[in-house]
Amino acid sequence: MSSPERDELKRLVDELPDEQVPQVLADVRRHLHPVRERTWPPAFFGSIEGDGTPVGARAEELLHEGFGR
Repeated sequence: MSSPERDELKRLVDELPDEQVPQVLADVRRHLHPVRERTWPPAFFGSIEGDGTPVGARAEELLHEGFGR
């Protein structure tokens, strides 16, 4: 989902003169933290046992009960 601030940032980047792009890119990179490579699936997958009933089969029941509230 996009926010108004993100939309403005995209618009401003598109308006940058080409000669300013490297400096602005370097500035933005200084604000970012490196993302560590994540393994898939996460360690918690399979950490609990189910009862064999697919959740999708109970969707209407769960929604009626207020699932997520």
